Amino acid sequence: MDNKQKYHQLCNSEPTIPVFSKAWWLDTVCGIDNWAVLLFEKNDEILGALPFTWVTNNRYKHISQPLLTQNNGIWIKYPDPQPYGKRLSYEKEVMGSLITQLELLDISTYRQRFHYSFTNWLPFYWQGYSQTTFYTYVIDDISDLSRVEENFSYAKKKNILRAEKIIEVKFDLSAEEFYNNHKATLLKQGQEIIYRFEDFIRIYDAVYSRNAGRTIYGTDQDGNLHSALFVIWDEMSGYDLISTIDPDFRDSGSATLLVREIIRFLNGKTQKFDFEGSMIENVENSFRQFGAVQKPYFLISKTFSPRLKMKENFNEFRGNLKLWLNSRKNYKFR
Repeated sequence: MDNKQKYHQLCNSEPTIPVFSKAWWLDTVCGIDNWAVLLFEKNDEILGALPFTWVTNNRYKHISQPLLTQNNGIWIKYPDPQPYGKRLSYEKEVMGSLITQLELLDISTYRQRFHYSFTNWLPFYWQGYSQTTFYTYVIDDISDLSRVEENFSYAKKKNILRAEKIIEVKFDLSAEEFYNNHKATLLKQGQEIIYRFEDFIRIYDAVYSRNAGRTIYGTDQDGNLHSALFVIWDEMSGYDLISTIDPDFRDSGSATLLVREIIRFLNGKTQKFDFEGSMIENVENSFRQFGAVQKPYFLISKTFSPRLKMKENFNEFRGNLKLWLNSRKNYKFR
């Protein structure tokens, strides 16, 4: 079997591989022929994997993040139990092999966001890679719903009470209705949707066929759709993949009510709930008020092409020079 066949088999039996790294997800969002995987094997057992996709632009080949895919990167199978020192040595061995294989690929740039469970990027640093930290927010345990809801802020609880009086919660908004609603609500805010309907319906159909995703939405008595969520899940976590809120009904509290209801729905199906994070201040504040815990995750990158690296260095120099010149505009020499 080749690497992808082995990885398909692994994903069917290994629950710790996050949904965004599973073979069926990559087949769906990338296309069957547009992704690959590097493997670390020992004694005929796969102990590490690095799935990735690529795009080709102006003769340059770039490993990058797939559509609507929060993270993927390296997955490692850990022996249990394992002392901390041996764990780090083990990570170095697994990642070292995968990085060596990565370096042999004919690529111009590498950029991948890793799952927040990946916390040790030192082997990448040693090989000249860069790292940028992002944040997501996660409710770590949704098994005790009363405790989860007790941790909601006063403002979130108030939103729910308000919404319960006017909003009817429903499931299974069609792919077309969800997409059109998201497109329309973004347009009201002067924004454009960043994914195509044909891409969305592939994802929608794939998760529904595997009982790994569902839409939930809220309407009022006049049939107005206030907000909707498209949530996917695996054995470890649920993920708020796409949220849509009509700005005309932003104050109804429906979005908060939907979060509570989808967490109730996921209780018993998975262990956690990931809001998929945001670096936007107002959005971060909203997620935090659900009692979610901040989780850092890494964007790891490297430019291999000398020409692109030279261009990046020049752009960085030009940007720094512009900042310096702007800072000197009002400076008066004495």
